[in-house]
Amino acid sequence: MNKTCLLIPVYDHPDCLGELIRGLSVTGLHCLLVNDGSAAHCSQLMRDIAGELPWVSLVERARNGGKGAAVKTGMAEAVRLGYTHVLQVDADGQHELADIPRLLALSAEHPLAVISGEPYFTGAPKLRYYGRYMTHIWVWINTLSMDIRDSMCGFRVYPLQSSLQVIRSNRVGDHMDFDPEILVRLHWVGVPVIPLRTLVSYPIDGISHFRGFWDNLLISWMHTRLFFGMLLRLPRLLKRRWGNNG
Repeated sequence: MNKTCLLIPVYDHPDCLGELIRGLSVTGLHCLLVNDGSAAHCSQLMRDIAGELPWVSLVERARNGGKGAAVKTGMAEAVRLGYTHVLQVDADGQHELADIPRLLALSAEHPLAVISGEPYFTGAPKLRYYGRYMTHIWVWINTLSMDIRDSMCGFRVYPLQSSLQVIRSNRVGDHMDFDPEILVRLHWVGVPVIPLRTLVSYPIDGISHFRGFWDNLLISWMHTRLFFGMLLRLPRLLKRRWGNNG
């Protein structure tokens, strides 16, 4: 039986956090906030929230390490607390919280799978939309499949045992490269990735910590590493694909 908690990596999103926590309160799930080296105001806000709400815990990283690093920290803490799954929600208010019951229901039905949001957008900048699509193409190449419909959406349920095993066995990215890389590596070891259509909104005044040149460089390097990793696994991936089509 799944034991799931919420996991929110946070880096300087003080304006969104209060509303997000209020929206999550109806889920009945324990919530892990991971402070990824936020500024003083946002850090204090998280401490206040965790101090006031018994269903919220705070894990603090000494310095900013990136979204992927924060998610890894949160996963390790979730296991320490006895959870089997985490439901990752981004801190910027883009995700449709009303879809959480659907994510949980799919995860309960498929406890060994990753349940991953497949977004449709409101207000998405064109450049980011096309950038996402290029990443999807590389993910399809690197998995020799279209099983992963969207590799960038951070609204997903992870099974912790397989996810942490992959993280411990590989050098998975610490920044914006984490979301697509972890899905590819989980797919390689046979973990199903089940999509769920969900609305993702880009607020006009929203704060993005995507670091243009540097994150695009990291993502490009990630795709290169994964491509050569795919070549090493090519016989096994082809055998799996032929077997699924047989």
